[in-house]
Order: sequence, then C-alpha cells, then structure tokens
Amino acid sequence: MHTVVVRTSGVTASDVLAVARGGTRVELSAEAVAALAASREVVDALAAKPDPVYGVSTGFGALATRHISPELRARLQRNIVRSHAAGMGPRVEREVVRALMFLRLKTLCSGRTGVRPEVARAMADVLNAGITPVVHEYGSLGCSGDLAPLSHCALALMGEGDAEGPGGGVRPAGELLAEHGIRPVELREKEGLALLNGTDGMLGMLVMALADLELLYKSADVTAALSLEALLGTDKVLAPELHAIRPHPGQAASAANMLAVLKDSGLTGHHQDDAPRVQDAYSVRCAPQVAGAGRDTLAHARLVAERELAAAVDNPVVLPDGRVESNGNFHGAPVAYVLDFLAIAVADLASIAERRTDRLLDKNRSHGLPPFLADDAGLDSGLMIAQYTQAALVSELKRLAVPASADSIPSSAMQEDHVSMGWSAARNCARPSTTSPGSSPSSCTPRRGPWNCGRG
Repeated sequence: MHTVVVRTSGVTASDVLAVARGGTRVELSAEAVAALAASREVVDALAAKPDPVYGVSTGFGALATRHISPELRARLQRNIVRSHAAGMGPRVEREVVRALMFLRLKTLCSGRTGVRPEVARAMADVLNAGITPVVHEYGSLGCSGDLAPLSHCALALMGEGDAEGPGGGVRPAGELLAEHGIRPVELREKEGLALLNGTDGMLGMLVMALADLELLYKSADVTAALSLEALLGTDKVLAPELHAIRPHPGQAASAANMLAVLKDSGLTGHHQDDAPRVQDAYSVRCAPQVAGAGRDTLAHARLVAERELAAAVDNPVVLPDGRVESNGNFHGAPVAYVLDFLAIAVADLASIAERRTDRLLDKNRSHGLPPFLADDAGLDSGLMIAQYTQAALVSELKRLAVPASADSIPSSAMQEDHVSMGWSAARNCARPSTTSPGSSPSSCTPRRGPWNCGRG
C-alpha cells in the first residue's frame, strides 16, 4: 500500500491529495523524527530557564504578559486547545479536515515548532486510523492560523471532543482513539500552541481547488470549442500567430486546446454565406483570452501553494541556530489573495460559458439551430430552464467572488489588529455543491470536485 513520507523539507500537492482524498497512510521520515527531537531539546532548555518565552512560559495573544510557572504549563497548553476549540456552524468536509491535519503534521516535522516526536506520531496515527475530528465552518480569521479548526483537531488528539470514525458516525474522540490503540497526547510546553498556529486549512483547500480547477479549465476549452462549432463560428481566431503577439501562456494553451478539438471540423468558418458575419460574438471569439487568464491565475496560485507547502508556519519558531523567535508567518494573506483571485476568475469563466449557452438557445442568434434546442419548439421547452439554472449558479458564483481578503476585523484586544480572512476566502471558493443544509459532509461521495468555483 502506498505511503506518504513526511520530511523536513515539506510535502507536495500530490501528497496532500493522496492523504486528504485517497486515505493514503502517513509515515514520518527518520530525518523528521531527528529534527523534532533536536528542536524539542531547545524548547526544554528554554523552559528550564527563568526568562519568559512566548508560547513556552507565557500566556497567549493579548495575555502574553503573564509569566506561567512550571507546574502550570501543561495546564496552559491544554487550556489553549480547549478555549480555542470554539468553532460553530455546520461541519466542514472530511477531506478538508484530513488536509488540515496532514499539513499541520508537515509543519511539525519541519523541526521548527519544538514539539516532541510522539506528538507528531500521534497525529500520523489518527490520520492512518481514519479518525476525523469534527471541525466547524466558522471560527478562523486566517491569522494566527486557522485557530478554531486546528483546535478541534488538537482536542481530538488529546482524546477530547467529537470525531468521525473510519466507518462514519460521530462519537467521542477518546473512544475512537482507544479502539485504535492510540494514546491521547498529554501536551507539554509550546505544544498546544504549535498545534494551532498555522494556515493549514486554507492551504489544504487551495491545493484541492487547484486540482479540481485544472480539470475544469480543460473542460472549459472543450465546451467553448464545441459551442463555436455549433454556432458555425470561425476557428481562424485560434491561430497560434494571433496569440503569439499577446504572449500570455494560458491564452495560447487554451487556443491550442480549442484548435485541437476543432481539427477537421466541417462546420467552422464555411457556412456563413446565408448570414455573413465579420466576427463572432465575444463569448465565442474571446474564449481563449478569458480561459487563458484563468489558467495563468491557476499558475500563480500554484506557485503560492508550492511555497506554502515548503514552509514551516508557527509562532514562535525554532531556528537552525537554536534561537526561538516570534514572527508573523502565520498571517494568511498570501493564500487568501490567491483563493479570492481563483473565485473571481472562475466566476467569470462561468459567466462567459452561460453567455454561450444563451446564444445556442436563441433562434435569432444561433444560426439555424431550433429554439431552445427543442425537438418540437412550443410543445417542448427544450433547454430553456437549464439556462435558467446556469444563470442562477453564475449569479451565486459572482456573489461568492466578492473578496474575503479585502476585509479585516481586529481581535484579541487589538493585539491581532489585522487578519487575512483566508479561511473565509477558501470557504467561498470551496463551497460544496453536493452538500445540502443539515446533511453530513462525509456522506457526500465521491469527494472529488466539490468546489463551488468549479460548478459553473
């Protein structure tokens, strides 16, 4: 059976998809275990000193001014998990939770967080057992990481809260851990904080969205080409030399795809004598430009995702020279921006596709096709209401494309006074179309392709 090995250098998008959607087993590399142990020695040494160190011997956020005595530090780490597990709303999808946990494990294994190897092993064991903590829709501002979602995962690691078993059904996490021989984690200095302080939820959703949108954009090129053919349009606008003079890579790729689909077509550009057209409508003629811009957006988003997959996001972090330093790497702006960008691009892709549908159904603009593509127009309505449904979906996509990252709301007594809203950006882009209100996300199968931004 295939296994994903987690190394100090990070993981790949394929690894995330394999674990999140395929249930692939996870294993820690020897180098990762060594790095975990080495960074833990640094944290233990700091914990033994009288000097206050954030995350080790102080409170958190706006409460970081309080020094915590050694006998209270285990309680401190438990308390941050319990207090931060305050998510609300419907459950998020199983694949999202698995991606979130796997990506947090990836950061732990970087050797920059200071947690013990047994904490990372326990997280791997939970993933391998198919235990999925219950994580709720609301609770992350996308800064200081996806705090509430990650807290619910950490709570399950402690044997508390609720989780879904491998066969379905929500039960107390402690029962599920016991059934699979997994010992609940007893947190020590910094470990509670390290389990919560990452952009893993929004990154996981970005990785899965990119995989689904890759397929969507290929499909968009095919359907645009078929629409051009059905409308007796000209494929001359797809000539490579026309796209070379505006050298956007995605545009050239989309045009080439459309041209390949239309190769040897007997319908393009030869049947305009009865109703001559100098040019086709924008929704047909500009299909490569719109889909191509989306492809380039995907390329940029993929670059951001690859950088994040190689990153160690925590605060504070253990540096290679042994220093433990506070930082702002938990801010989700890089991921939030591209998630919003993807939602905008795909809403527009849906919009231009809907315009082609409308043109195919309108006898005044479809160049000889029957009204609404009906077999017996008037007796039959054909695809009239299919276009209504498509238009409603496009309208919903436009609403969800309003950028979440343009908003910010201060929190933690103004200590965290600017946040990314990256989790909200991810949820807007990844709104499941297969889950009805009140249904269990885990019951929606297959899990591949639930992204709202891909259903136009």
